[in-house]
Amino acid sequence: MAVCTAAGLACAALVTVPASAATDSLTAQYRTSAGGATADQSEPWLEITNTGTTSVPLAGVTLRYYFKSDGPNVTYRFACSWAVKGCANITGTFGTLANPTATADRYLEIGFTAGAGSLAPGQNTGDMQLRFYRSDWQTLTQSDDYSFNGSQTTYANAPKVTLQRGGAVLWGTAPAGNDPTTPPTTPPTTPPVDPNAPALFDDFNYTASGDPAVQQHGWTVKSGQGGPGVPGATWSPQDITFQSSGGNSIMNLRLTTDGTASGTKETELQTTARKFKNGTYAARVKFNDTPTGGPDGDHVNQTFFTFTPLNAPMDPDYSEQDFEYLPNGGWGEQSNIMYETSWETYNPDPWNAVNAHGQQRQSYDGWHDLLLTVDNTSITYYIDGQVVATHGEPYLPETPQWIDFNHWLIDLNGQTSSTPRSYNQQVDYVYFIKDQVLTPAQVTSKIAGYRSAGTTFTDTVPGS
Repeated sequence: MAVCTAAGLACAALVTVPASAATDSLTAQYRTSAGGATADQSEPWLEITNTGTTSVPLAGVTLRYYFKSDGPNVTYRFACSWAVKGCANITGTFGTLANPTATADRYLEIGFTAGAGSLAPGQNTGDMQLRFYRSDWQTLTQSDDYSFNGSQTTYANAPKVTLQRGGAVLWGTAPAGNDPTTPPTTPPTTPPVDPNAPALFDDFNYTASGDPAVQQHGWTVKSGQGGPGVPGATWSPQDITFQSSGGNSIMNLRLTTDGTASGTKETELQTTARKFKNGTYAARVKFNDTPTGGPDGDHVNQTFFTFTPLNAPMDPDYSEQDFEYLPNGGWGEQSNIMYETSWETYNPDPWNAVNAHGQQRQSYDGWHDLLLTVDNTSITYYIDGQVVATHGEPYLPETPQWIDFNHWLIDLNGQTSSTPRSYNQQVDYVYFIKDQVLTPAQVTSKIAGYRSAGTTFTDTVPGS
């Protein structure tokens, strides 16, 4: 007890940890800036401190904040207002307790991507200014929440917030009968894959966008005008071309502009059928930071995504999961940035977006393996085998979606020169497997299997 007192720890709140985790020593601190019994949103601000002697990667650490829901059918949304580690590196998902108590039947679980880095001995994460609110934006009650402490307006140890790593609870006490659990300590290296699961694979082995096989294989090439992007720009089917590279067929989506709407030609390829929902989506994409000629700087958007249409403002059945690379910035960003955005819904006018996103402010010029998985609990985004973002409810898709690649211009503000210039986005393949969550290594194996068998296209995914 004297050792704990000297370290400033609340010993009574600590649970006994397995010997395998004894070398890790992490504590959780909490404060709130919304201390009322009711509030528009709950604001559990958190920090983690490494009080041990070894460096700890945050990617393996999770926190749980426990609360009493305002009703069995009420849903909640998570947001990160600001964080020293970067909001893009912090995930938030909601769960339901197996054994509800008078002060808790739900929890908010906070996790971290690899981009959050590690905590060295003596370090802490700094501020994580987190919040959650009712999906219907009604006032919520927090005075009956297990982890809430309205009087704690400066950071202090949080005995009613649990902290987990590697299957062990390192800090805090959960509501009675609800100790956090994790998968077994020796799970299979990779999850099993149903060999008969419906799948789509396309190696883009076509002669041109007008090749009859493009339509026969379930693709629609966009033409004419319309959003997204610069009003008055044209979607140009002839600027989607195919070529051989390294023994594989490569699709090229070209964007051309002379700094005017009428001189801007964009490209888009979309599945004709809306039949993709839970499962694993993957594509190998080559992004380009610079044009093939002419001045650089246009606010170009290079994408791989899946979506459901917005049938009305704030349509609850709308959904979208995006990889969007902006090589020259845009939307207020000044340089290259990658977004992984999961959409619940939006209102175009006046603009109101309900989404969550990850972001990486770095160049992705060149080839990259993009993968996202969707199941009944989360959407997980990978780039080159590394998790870059994870989102849970309310962002999960409700209805079947399309798969889409497009290459377009956000606005005409990035480069105003009248000299024509073109940017290329290339795609090696696209893959989807229904209702299966695959690892990046499993996807690589599947693609290799198709190619070794000489398969350039297959689609056994049933229509919706």
